[in-house]
Amino acid sequence: MVRKTTPHDAHDSHFPLSAGVLFGLGLGGFFDGIILHQVLQWHHMLSSWYPVNTVENLELNTFWDGIFHSATYLFVLAGLFILWRTARTKHLYWSSDLLVGTMLVGFGAFNTVEGLVNHHILGVHRVNELVAESQRIYWDIGFIVWGVVMLVVGYFYVRRGQRKFEAVSAAKRSPS
Repeated sequence: MVRKTTPHDAHDSHFPLSAGVLFGLGLGGFFDGIILHQVLQWHHMLSSWYPVNTVENLELNTFWDGIFHSATYLFVLAGLFILWRTARTKHLYWSSDLLVGTMLVGFGAFNTVEGLVNHHILGVHRVNELVAESQRIYWDIGFIVWGVVMLVVGYFYVRRGQRKFEAVSAAKRSPS
């Protein structure tokens, strides 16, 4: 079914920023869960509270890793749903800058919030529990700094994408 574009659609054709942020949150969680929890085995979801030194604690941590992965999966599904719904109902302005920027914002937000809340406030785990206790803070700080850098770079990509969108919209509105 083809839908006619109306003048209102021109103002409504923004890339759905929330979709990219949700993709970034999900992908940030997947990176943490797959790379840090499973491949490198630096930590598990609750490994500071329940060290992985018994089968029972490993089972508990693995269960909560699965809950964590399920939540990140839901972020990706929500992002996909928003993107799909928006793209099907409007003439969408597709922008690599906006997609990359919002995904970096989401990924960076994941790292920053997860680093502050889980590593420092709740203390459920540290980024790298295989290094000496005295070195763990550096890994935790690096994780947060990495998140903040992604947030900042993502912000600049989003701003650039928005400026391009505004330029395209202005060109379409001006008489030829």
